[in-house]
Amino acid sequence: MHEAMLFDKLDDNKVRCNLCGHRCVIPEGKIGVCHVRENIGGTLYTLVYGNLISSHVDPIEKKPLYHYLPGSRSFSIATPGCNFQCMWCQNWEIAQMPRSYDIRTDKLTPPEQVVQSALASGSSSIAYTYTEPTIFFEYAYDTSRLAHQAGIGNVYVTNGYMTPEMLDTYNPYLDAANVDLKAFNKKAYHRYVGAGLQPVLDSMIKMKKLGIWLEVTTLVIPGINDQPDELRQAAEFVARELGVDTPWHISRFFPHYKMRDIPATPLQTMELAQAIGQELGLKYVYLGNVAGESNTYCPDCGQLLVRRQGYQAAVIGIDDNQCTNCGAYVAGVWQTAQPSG
Repeated sequence: MHEAMLFDKLDDNKVRCNLCGHRCVIPEGKIGVCHVRENIGGTLYTLVYGNLISSHVDPIEKKPLYHYLPGSRSFSIATPGCNFQCMWCQNWEIAQMPRSYDIRTDKLTPPEQVVQSALASGSSSIAYTYTEPTIFFEYAYDTSRLAHQAGIGNVYVTNGYMTPEMLDTYNPYLDAANVDLKAFNKKAYHRYVGAGLQPVLDSMIKMKKLGIWLEVTTLVIPGINDQPDELRQAAEFVARELGVDTPWHISRFFPHYKMRDIPATPLQTMELAQAIGQELGLKYVYLGNVAGESNTYCPDCGQLLVRRQGYQAAVIGIDDNQCTNCGAYVAGVWQTAQPSG
């Protein structure tokens, strides 16, 4: 076990975890909502430090991140656990594992080994993904510092339910994030996820202020978050609070996990959501889990900037964050950072 970061010691050997929006108050001998942080003798410990349950080399487009080093590889890792209980979770076997099994193990993968594997794979970044990376923060934090020293970026694929203290601590090692905005109403978050909406919105706003490259994904689910008014509210938030240069990925739902009785999202709904985002001024609105192109075009002159075929991408019309045809600014991170020493 590894002592946790970001907690307060309280009376009666209780602790308050300040890592995520739940801010669990945990009595001695108990665990938090995530099931991977335990109070032992009045000190909070993480049960998943080095407990690598999944590692793959993925295209960065799979995260999805379309404006962060397109065409590059991202060494992607996860430990068991999540602070949400989404009824449509794609990776529920590992995300919800701590609620059913004892996840403690002596087979640990140190941060140094993760970075070496990323270098050996030719990856430009390490993605903390598959489960919820916030719950294995200490492991990601130590890995991220070493990654920066090696000239490798750090990417979070996250539900956004971290605290401001966590983001302040992580800055400047977190380079990019894709935040899953699961709905734009409080009732849906509480009923289907087991959390609140506002901490997610606050996290995205703070990421932008910290200079973390941010993209947003919304999985559109029939009967839950697919009403035009709600889609409009989500798009308005992205445009107003995060900026019209923020990419919005609208992903198509397919029956899965505890929602196998919900039909796939109609293509008309997907196209409507995209039209709403564009109407509200968002420059980069992408459809996911649908057939067709996902290229990036210059919002000013329409030139093709990034060509994508599946998860393969090639930058063909951007130079120094500018469109090579008209010179318009193109938001994103297009070049790999140099080692920080």
